[in-house]
Amino acid sequence: MSLLSDTPELYLDLMKKCLTRYIFPETYTPLRRPPLTLRHAAWVLYPPVAAILKSRGLSLFRKANVNLTQRAEGRDWPADAETMIGLKRLDNLHFCIQQVLREGIPGDFIETGVWRGGACIFMRAALQAYGDTSRTVWVADSFEGLPKPDGRYSQDFGDRHWKKSEVLGIPLEQVQANFSRYGLLDDRVRFLKGWFKDTLPSAPIEKLAILRLDGDMYASTMDSLVNLYPKLSPGGYIIIDDYSEIATCSQAVDDFRRTHSITTPLTPIDSCAVYWKKSS
Repeated sequence: MSLLSDTPELYLDLMKKCLTRYIFPETYTPLRRPPLTLRHAAWVLYPPVAAILKSRGLSLFRKANVNLTQRAEGRDWPADAETMIGLKRLDNLHFCIQQVLREGIPGDFIETGVWRGGACIFMRAALQAYGDTSRTVWVADSFEGLPKPDGRYSQDFGDRHWKKSEVLGIPLEQVQANFSRYGLLDDRVRFLKGWFKDTLPSAPIEKLAILRLDGDMYASTMDSLVNLYPKLSPGGYIIIDDYSEIATCSQAVDDFRRTHSITTPLTPIDSCAVYWKKSS
């Protein structure tokens, strides 16, 4: 195989390692507020000190201790990377993209719950690398973190993801800037801003070839499945990021599959995520 024919794969392999910061891991990471029970004085002093530094364009940092094995498996929260899903889950996404393009499966790509946008950036990079000009990448997120349980599903009672907006709520403008950093922000990237229960029912999506869910909660996962799985073309792929990690996520998937008599086996990607190919 010639170097020219290898170019798309070399580019996409490099993109994975850049988006995860696997090839240039962080030297320092932000120092967050310590637990109240750990060091009371530090817990009290952190907010005013952090506020003063922020007003001067500075932050509190500590020396990073990056474990590249954990980074590859998506087991840490990178300080700078555009994605936290790791190399193995990006490899799976790469495989799914290759398959739908080779088989001509119609439809766009979407991720619901994007954090800093890394998986969606990779989707757009793959379309660019393979010369596909027909598909759109949909980027669905509140860009404010996860919702507070609204009572629709008892399975989410007591869920506290909404309290982590400091690290999970990445503003839309920052995600768009991340696309721009890689030269991949254009009119084939569409953003759906808001809670899934509000945006997905009316999203102007006709068909999907890849549906990637990373909503953590029962409601977020179910809202994505109910509104988007019917648009997934036969032969397309659905990826569930937190199936083996978060019980409410797996329960939503299992309930949906049972209701709709979906018997296609779930294929593990790593210790966290699974996927399956839609048969009909």
